[in-house]
Amino acid sequence: MSEPLFRAAGSGQAAVRVVALLERRQGRPVRFGRGRKVLTSADARAYSVSEYMKPVTYDWRFRSFIFFQTCVTGYIPKDDGEAWMATIRDVARLAGVSVATVSRVLNQNGYVNKETEQKVRKAIEQLRYEPNAVARGLAGKQTGTIALILPDITNPFFPEMARGVEDAAQAQGYTVILCNSDDQGQKEKSYIEMLRKKYVDGIIFASNTLGQEDVEQMRSSNIPLVVLDRAPTRQLCSVIRSQNYEGAKLAVRHLLDVGCRKIAHIYGPQELITAKKRLLGYEETVMHFPWYTPSLMVPGHFRVDGGFAAVKELWKRHPDVDGIFCGNDLMAVGALKALYQLGVRVPEDVALIGFDGIGLTELTQPELSTVAQPIYEMGSLAAKVLMETIETGVMEAKLYELEVTLVARESTKRRAEA
Repeated sequence: MSEPLFRAAGSGQAAVRVVALLERRQGRPVRFGRGRKVLTSADARAYSVSEYMKPVTYDWRFRSFIFFQTCVTGYIPKDDGEAWMATIRDVARLAGVSVATVSRVLNQNGYVNKETEQKVRKAIEQLRYEPNAVARGLAGKQTGTIALILPDITNPFFPEMARGVEDAAQAQGYTVILCNSDDQGQKEKSYIEMLRKKYVDGIIFASNTLGQEDVEQMRSSNIPLVVLDRAPTRQLCSVIRSQNYEGAKLAVRHLLDVGCRKIAHIYGPQELITAKKRLLGYEETVMHFPWYTPSLMVPGHFRVDGGFAAVKELWKRHPDVDGIFCGNDLMAVGALKALYQLGVRVPEDVALIGFDGIGLTELTQPELSTVAQPIYEMGSLAAKVLMETIETGVMEAKLYELEVTLVARESTKRRAEA
């Protein structure tokens, strides 16, 4: 419903406010009236409003001031505060075209002649109209938004991976929403539901708690997904990870090459395929040696404090260990601290190597040897695979395993040079 803004011909003060705000918005004088008279703030003070414009109405549906027949629209801040946002209907009114025509110009589909397109674009610029991405997504079935769910943003491994996702997505015009699940299954489920309601185009998971049921539910809802590094037991979607088994064997062989005679392994959570593969690689490399025993394997939970506690436990069982392979770099950092507290020298007494290749391994003393994953490239590939799935609509279950690299540093330089 519309209701009159000016009730008397001489309401010049109200006209001044309207015109001043419009001029500030458009950056130039605003034209009104039959004779196209230029009405400025100063003019409005000197003359009766009715001489220069027909009655002005406020359209409550569109929260905009509408001036006479030509539908010039101005946006008046509520209580001089935040301005109301223009809508596609306002653009159509100002350009003198239909909403469908404005939509064709915005989406660049369908025929619109040059003159009409120029009028629409001029109206868009004049009103500073910004299309609503979600609304356009509902019409076109895409919002240009993907989500990345991480288990622990404090782990240095994941920010580098997230950077790879974001850079690849941004290059293709996608925006990334970052979610941190804190390794909590319920929190992750609430994220999935929230993202579904926000109509994201797809989701990348690097989560510990993604279950088979979650994957099946998203597939049934036609939500494209890709799993990074850690995957459920049954593969129902594309998975990107590194060569965990081969990398573990590479690490253990390196310790053997530098002269280690009794090698222990600090492993990660065995419900994760990455941790399981690394433990398997260690076990199959050393199980034929006479010194091998399962008690050389100690859990460290992929955490710094886990690596610290694992070394303390390990030294109670096997104080003669001279080599340790940690299933990730964070556990290696914790192990290094525990060895220092025990008075064990690295690398002179014990050679120590991790897995991942995070930047933190270059900041310790001594610097830690590691099996480096292509972390950034994994994130970038995950985004590209997801975007391809979104564009084609074909959801495949492919496994991508990227190569790893041995990075030998001070923590394993002991007997190779002797």
